[in-house]
Amino acid sequence: MNPRTHLAACEPKALDSIFAPYDQCHLPGVAVGVAIDGRPVYRRGFGLANMELPVLLTPATRMRIGSTTKHFAALAFLLLCEDGLSSIEARIGEYVPQLHPVNSAVTVRALMGHTSGLRDVFQMSMFMHGVGRTITDAQLLEYYERIDDLEFPAGTGWNYNNGGYLLLTAAIERITGRRLEEVLEQRIFAPLGMYDTRLRRWDSDFLPNSAALHMLDPRHGYTKATMGMELTGAGGIVSSMDDMLRWLRHMDAPVVGSPATWRALRSPSPLANGTPTAYGFGLVADRYRGVTTISHAGGVFGGNSQMIKVPAAGLDISIAVNRADANAIDLAFRVIDACVPGLEAVADGRIDPDLCGVYHSPSSGRILEVMTLEGRAFLRVDGGMPMSLNAAGPGAWQLSPMFSFLGLTVRTAGRGLLFGEFGAEDALGRLVPPTAAVLDPFSGHYRCDRFAVTARVLEEGGEARLITEGRFGSARYALRPLSTQIWQAQALDPLSPMGGVLTFAEHAEGFTLCADRMRNVHFRRAA
Repeated sequence: MNPRTHLAACEPKALDSIFAPYDQCHLPGVAVGVAIDGRPVYRRGFGLANMELPVLLTPATRMRIGSTTKHFAALAFLLLCEDGLSSIEARIGEYVPQLHPVNSAVTVRALMGHTSGLRDVFQMSMFMHGVGRTITDAQLLEYYERIDDLEFPAGTGWNYNNGGYLLLTAAIERITGRRLEEVLEQRIFAPLGMYDTRLRRWDSDFLPNSAALHMLDPRHGYTKATMGMELTGAGGIVSSMDDMLRWLRHMDAPVVGSPATWRALRSPSPLANGTPTAYGFGLVADRYRGVTTISHAGGVFGGNSQMIKVPAAGLDISIAVNRADANAIDLAFRVIDACVPGLEAVADGRIDPDLCGVYHSPSSGRILEVMTLEGRAFLRVDGGMPMSLNAAGPGAWQLSPMFSFLGLTVRTAGRGLLFGEFGAEDALGRLVPPTAAVLDPFSGHYRCDRFAVTARVLEEGGEARLITEGRFGSARYALRPLSTQIWQAQALDPLSPMGGVLTFAEHAEGFTLCADRMRNVHFRRAA
C-alpha cells in the first residue's frame, strides 16, 4: 500500500454536481467508479448505453477503454519475460522477421516506452485512407516491411505510437502461439476476477452488456462511427468501471506480475540526452496540482476513458464516456479537485493575445499555432488537435495536466518562440499571413512510395483541396495558406479529427507532410 499524506474524502453530492450535465436518459453519457483505499465510494452511470435502446449506463456496463489497454499488453509481455521466454531488450525482428531492417532492429523496450522512432502506421493510415476503414493488424504490419526510415533514432526522442503496440501484440502472439485475448484472459483477467473485461478487436461484432459509441454529426446530433481498424494491444480492451476499480486496487499490491515487473511498468525511461519522460511501459507517472498521479487515458471514435490513481490520497478513479463531446480526463481531474484537500492552486491558462499566431521552424519544418479558446491558451502542433497551455513562468508555457506527459513547452524569444520537446529546443519565427497565395504552382499529382500513397493538390469549385489515396481508401482535405508555400490541411469528413501541414518545395517538385505525430513524410511530384 502507498502511504497516505492527503486525506481523501468523497462527498457524493459534490461528485453528482460534476456529472449533472450527463444526468439524463435520452442521450449517451458517462460511467464512473471512485474508490478510496481500495473501497468503492462512488459508483454511478449517467445517460444511455445506446441511443437505439432504453438502456442506461451503469458501472457494470462494458465500455471501450482505448489506449488504457497498453499497460495490460505491456504487462502480458513482461509476464513472458518472467517466464524466461523473452527480454525487453529483444529486437522486435526476432518475432516479426519480415520487417524492414530499419524497423526490425528496434527493441521491445523502445516499443513499450514510445522511444522507438518508428512511423505510426495507425496515424498514417487514418490520414492517408480516411477514418472508418476496415483494416486488419496483418495489413497494417505489412507497411513496416517497406517503410525504410525512422522519425528519429531509437532512444533519442519520444513520440506516442500506436504502431509500436501493434508490433508488441505480434510478438506476444508469436511467442505464445495464442491470440492476445487468450493471453490476457488467462494471465490477467481471470486470476483477478475481471469477468467483464476482455479484448474486443472489432466494434462490428456482438458482445453482451456493451455500450455503443456516439460521434457528433454535422447537425450537432449523434451518429454511429468507429475507427474501423482491428484493435488489439494498442487499444482493444473493453471493461466495466467496477472491473477497473478491482484492477486499480490490485495495482497497490499486485499478485499478477513481480515487483520488478511493476517497477518497469511505472518507471519512465530517460532519453539518450538524459532527459526523463513521464511514460513507463503503458503507464504515465505525472503530477496534478502538486500530487503524483499514475494514469493512462484512452480515446476511441465516439468515446474516451481515464484511469488514474492518486497514491498519496489512496484515491482511484475510472471514468468512461460513450459520446464524443465529453472528456473523461477533465472529469477525472474534477473528481480529484473535489476529493483531495490541500492541492496547489490551478495554474494560469491565459496568454498575451499578441502572441497568438502561426510559427514556423526553418530547420525542422515544424508548425505551431498559438490561439485562445474561451479565454484559455491553446497550442496546435503540425495541424494536430489544440492542446491547452498553462503558464510556467514569465514568457513560458507548458501543456496543461491533460497533455503534460507529452513534454512540450513554448517560450518567447524575441519576436519568435522556442519550442521545447524533451530537452531539445527549436527556434520558430512568426509567419505573416499571405495577402494572396496561389495554389496553381503546386497543383498536380504526387506520390510517396514509402507508404504506397498518392496525393492530388487541386482546386474544386474555387476551393483548395488535398486528396490522398492508398490501399484501403481515400481522404479529402481543405487547404488554407499559412504562407505562399505552407498550407494547412483539415479533413472534410466531419467525423475525422485528422489535420496536417504541407510544406511545398521551392520549385514545387514535391512537398513534406507533417500531421500531429506523423512527421516529415516526403511526397515527390508524379508524372
